[in-house]
Amino acid sequence: MTTPRWIAPLIAAVAAAVAPAGAGSSTAPVCHSAVHHGVLPTWARTGFSAPRPRLPHVIGRSGEIAALVFGYPLRSPPAKDRGNKILWVSRRAVKPLSDLRIRAQRMDGRRRVGRAVTRVVAGGPGPSGIDLPAPGCWRLTLRWSGRTDELDLRYVRR
Repeated sequence: MTTPRWIAPLIAAVAAAVAPAGAGSSTAPVCHSAVHHGVLPTWARTGFSAPRPRLPHVIGRSGEIAALVFGYPLRSPPAKDRGNKILWVSRRAVKPLSDLRIRAQRMDGRRRVGRAVTRVVAGGPGPSGIDLPAPGCWRLTLRWSGRTDELDLRYVRR
């Protein structure tokens, strides 16, 4: 017995219709905060006195921005005696500089969880205290001065 040609498209349409809302694309990367504890990239060292400074950091997927994590590990809710301090460093100097706009979406693997939140670092990449509303892996989309990059950060329960 031969399967009718219309079966495969019908199955695909039904699968798409019953997929959970916000399930995300199967091509989206799994949320994973790749924190490096080694030497900062050369372009992210401005202002450090050590010739090869070491600090927990995450580089954006496009390599356009670095999150230097002074408050490691990041906590949600934030600790009373220590903030979630992140120094944002743009790889290239850009003029004019605009605010750094952050859209943060909590993820479970490839699946979005809850609503996205926004944060703004006035004046563009620089020092910030970025608190997010719940522990978990957060996917951050960063936009500033015509640039865009994305990275994942993990916040742990206090």
